Amino acid sequence: MITALAFSTIEAIERGAWNDCFPDELEDWDYYRAVERSDIVDFQWRYLALFEDDVLIAAAVAFTTAYSLDTTVQGLGKRISQGLRRCWPGLFDVRLYALGSPVAEQCHVGTARHIAVSRRPALLEHLLNLARKDADQSGIGLLAVKDASHRDPQWLQACHDAGLHSMPGLPSAELPITFGSVDAYLGTLGKSTRKDLRRTLRGQGPRIEWRRSVDDQLPRMMQLYEATLERSDLTFERLPPGYFRQVLEHLDNRAACVLYWLGEELVAFNLVLLDEQRLVDKFFAHDLSQTREHNLYVRSWLANVDYCIEHGVTIYACGQAGYANKRRLGCSFTGNTVFFRHRNRLLDSLLRLVKMFIRPDRSDPAMAAAISELQ
Repeated sequence: MITALAFSTIEAIERGAWNDCFPDELEDWDYYRAVERSDIVDFQWRYLALFEDDVLIAAAVAFTTAYSLDTTVQGLGKRISQGLRRCWPGLFDVRLYALGSPVAEQCHVGTARHIAVSRRPALLEHLLNLARKDADQSGIGLLAVKDASHRDPQWLQACHDAGLHSMPGLPSAELPITFGSVDAYLGTLGKSTRKDLRRTLRGQGPRIEWRRSVDDQLPRMMQLYEATLERSDLTFERLPPGYFRQVLEHLDNRAACVLYWLGEELVAFNLVLLDEQRLVDKFFAHDLSQTREHNLYVRSWLANVDYCIEHGVTIYACGQAGYANKRRLGCSFTGNTVFFRHRNRLLDSLLRLVKMFIRPDRSDPAMAAAISELQ
């Protein structure tokens, strides 16, 4: 018999049992505990668990929040929605219960290693039913799945079978590391990109420092973070200083912060998660005035590529933004799908109409091109 339970803290679930459902994940039990302890405002955490004979057999992360429907809108659409907000505050805001995490690119649903693959679809259905029940108990009508990866067709099918509506999510970019040197990597790129990057490498670059602790630099890091966030149209969560501190502390050697210095001034930082197979770029923040002169984004990119080559890391996972640049830099893309359904039929019909205008690919041609490549 299966017992379905939802918890408000991951500490209610035994660490080894959770990680057994998510083998080789960098965003594991320790990561989500660090996120919990970061005090990210406006989010409440939920952890969905299925037990059989008191043994954890399937699990998923979820959260609740007040969600802005125009979160993924950019350009002209964003300016229009902001204008409407000034007239009608809260117009686009709705309470949301979502499987996934605001600080993870994809919604991972895990099953224990001993569970047969043939049982997984039924367990995924159980998790979705548990999510709907948990949302109902919280008085939340809108249920969603944030970024179900196209690499998990069983999960996509389960969401479709549950009657959830779908729309394209932000694709995930990654660079397979198949070359033996940075120069060999540059040789795989287009002529103009290769020329630009080699010119950057010939110039005087910033000093690069890899850190496992950044407490002494957090005030300056948060200045860079806030400035970077203000320039972004795709803002969902705001990370407090505690997020960077907790991730570095609780993930130990599986997290690092790369600092970029010009003289004594910190001008950029890059939080990464890493193991023997992957380097995951979680957040890059920079001083825009220095970036233009010193090409800090490219410097950070090449530093990460060089690290992967030197340490035999085969995948550089590089996020869900800047698609034009990442296409030039040789990335491949994995599709993600957002699923949703409101229990109120009228509001559900309205949301299905609204989705035609808030799809992220409507306002970003490079993103649209990345999505079209995956179809």
